[in-house]
Amino acid sequence: MVVDDSVVIRGMISRWIGAEPDMEVSASLRTGLDAVNQIERIKPDVAVLDIEMPELDGISALPQLLAKKRDLVIIMASTLTRRNAEISFKALSLGASDYIPKPESTREATAAETFHHDLIQKIRHLGARARRRASPAASPALAPAPDRIREVLPHPVAAPAPQLQLARRSFSMLAPRVLLIGSSTGGPQALMALVTDIGPVIDRFPVLITQHMPPTFTTILAEHLARASRRPAHEAVDGEIVKPGRIYLAPGGRHMRVVRHGAETAIALDDGPPVNFCKPAVDPLFTSAIDVWQGSIMSVILTGMGSDGMRGGKEIVAAGGSVIAQDEATSVVWGMPGAAANAGICAAVLPLNQIAPKLVRLFSGDRS
Repeated sequence: MVVDDSVVIRGMISRWIGAEPDMEVSASLRTGLDAVNQIERIKPDVAVLDIEMPELDGISALPQLLAKKRDLVIIMASTLTRRNAEISFKALSLGASDYIPKPESTREATAAETFHHDLIQKIRHLGARARRRASPAASPALAPAPDRIREVLPHPVAAPAPQLQLARRSFSMLAPRVLLIGSSTGGPQALMALVTDIGPVIDRFPVLITQHMPPTFTTILAEHLARASRRPAHEAVDGEIVKPGRIYLAPGGRHMRVVRHGAETAIALDDGPPVNFCKPAVDPLFTSAIDVWQGSIMSVILTGMGSDGMRGGKEIVAAGGSVIAQDEATSVVWGMPGAAANAGICAAVLPLNQIAPKLVRLFSGDRS
């Protein structure tokens, strides 16, 4: 279901969806009020919901849509303004599954192409997961998670089908000196939960995060991470020295790497081409860290589409470091962590609420 007051945007998105063999447009509507009034008749799997609309805007329509169809996947779509980015973060806390920035103009070929690619991937992956959850053959729901996890994963998540036992590596015997985190779809919610409980790690070690996210959104995410962790968190600045006690977030639209700067470590940002269709990407951060910290690296790959972080994680393990991946049941999309787990590079694959306690123990000297 496409909900947007712009006839141009509605038509463009509808054409893109109609061209895909595994999805179709069930409705194309102009306002949030239309969506609320028709949701029970249309019964879509996914709604692409604009933020600014007449009669009833997206953020007001969101809870009403979920009240009428709890398993609805809602992807918020908005232009890149600070106000819309703030509203998108609020939407995630109210139950939206994801967000996507709309190009300022559909005449910008590159921006429209990126929007097209990202939107179709989000619809496909999030819609498929919702269908698996709703399937009568799905396993019984997991036991209730702690309150904070329920907040960041608002929809009930069914346990995945039994999997082959994935190979596990031993944790590195080297003491970690840095924590690297990569995430994508579902990442903002997961990151907020994680940083809340790793204060003892942040206090003694630097934490560097790459979240697939556009400019403006990363600015606001850094502010949210600072509030959640009660520690300094900001978008990384090119050339700044990396210090313990701080969270560094890759700014939207730029890759974040680390480099030696005399006896210290500095941030290096670049405007190179996308890596794994992403900018910023996780792999550049992971691979660059090896030159600085060798095998004394602890890396975490959280929920997200694609396989970004797997190649860099493989190199970290080869250098003597360790990788932890979020498990399938608590991931919004088990793409990135699943790729790492299936590559056999992980020392642990854990539910989101078990990752922080494990990190605290590992950074305190536990090696198992």
